[in-house]
Amino acid sequence: MKFLTKMKLNFFPKILFVFLIMAAACQSNQAYKESVVSSDMVLDEEYEEGEMPQNESEIEGEVMERKLIKEGNISFETDDLEHTKTRINVAIKKYKAYLASENSYNYDTSIRQTLTIRVPSQNFDSLLAAIAEGVGHFDQRNIQIQDVTEEFLDITARIKTKKELENRYLDLLKEAKKVTEILEIERELGKIREEIESVEGRLKYLSNQVNFSTLTVSFYQTVSGGEGFFSQIKDGFSNGWENLGFVFIGLVNIWPFLILIILVVWGINRWRKSKKTNN
Repeated sequence: MKFLTKMKLNFFPKILFVFLIMAAACQSNQAYKESVVSSDMVLDEEYEEGEMPQNESEIEGEVMERKLIKEGNISFETDDLEHTKTRINVAIKKYKAYLASENSYNYDTSIRQTLTIRVPSQNFDSLLAAIAEGVGHFDQRNIQIQDVTEEFLDITARIKTKKELENRYLDLLKEAKKVTEILEIERELGKIREEIESVEGRLKYLSNQVNFSTLTVSFYQTVSGGEGFFSQIKDGFSNGWENLGFVFIGLVNIWPFLILIILVVWGINRWRKSKKTNN
């Protein structure tokens, strides 16, 4: 009996201790839930009037401007070739563009000029509108826009990584003492420098294409072919004389064969005559 009484006295404090721990845990869990709900409510209130941030760059405000390459190609007919060329040159100067190339073509029924213009991207639409002013019909009008933002970011990240690696090799080069170590590090540095220059060249090209758009303008004027009959006769005489020259040159090139043929024919005729005489 005393043993049971003693066991009860020892058992009740343990039960009480367990209940106190469970109660504390429940209160802590409830407090955690309230804290989570409260935090969600705060977030909802903060972004209620705007959009929730989609990624880390938007949260930090580091959204990069899109990198776009714009190219255009237009072709049309004009009544006055020189006037159109002058009007285009005025527009080129006005919108701070420049001529990358200029070509002229003379055909039987038309004269065509083709201009390749590089223009600051922000002035592309204005230049195009100025050149297209007064043009009733375009034989061709094609505008293309290429988004190179992803490639631009990728190349920028690669350059950053390569330069960090280059700096680590430079630090190792300062600490290197053996000749073999120095030569190995310098060889790796050379490879890294070549890769950096390669991707920097690509980045420079993309930057130039993004900053300056390309517009190819081709315009032509129809000309009458009406010198007509006499012009064709003149061309016929000229072509005939040229063809006669080609024939003469050809005969000169094969003169040994001509002599051989003449000798064979002469021999055959002589043999026939001698045969008739004998008969």
